Amino acid sequence: MATINHILKAKERKIISVTPDSLVYSALELMYEKNISALIVMENEKLAGIFTERDYARKVVLKGKSSKETFIKEIMTVDLIVINADDAIEDAMRIMTEKHIRHLPVTAKNKLVGIISIGDVVKYLIEEQQFIINNMENYIKGS
Repeated sequence: MATINHILKAKERKIISVTPDSLVYSALELMYEKNISALIVMENEKLAGIFTERDYARKVVLKGKSSKETFIKEIMTVDLIVINADDAIEDAMRIMTEKHIRHLPVTAKNKLVGIISIGDVVKYLIEEQQFIINNMENYIKGS
């Protein structure tokens, strides 16, 4: 059974984060620089929330706020859904689909160890299917 750990092994494990007192504008610059669409929010080395492009669009732009004057703590998502590194990839797909979310913080032994996106899940599944197809083709060809 493939687990979230399999996805994490295939990607850079550096957790890119901001603090609740960061300005939204600074967070957006970091997201642009790293080419990512979500940031973990850490406070005193603890997971405090997540900030996503969706948060920005719905809680800053549509509310007429300024990203240069709004703090992450004012708009971050705090009711987090997390997944354990040993959980099945299918669990992540189910959670993301049911909850309409694109990013899941990953924990192991109650410690944040990474974040996965729906893109990470899809990429892993496509690669896994291609591996199976290649093996079947080799089997049929007798190689």
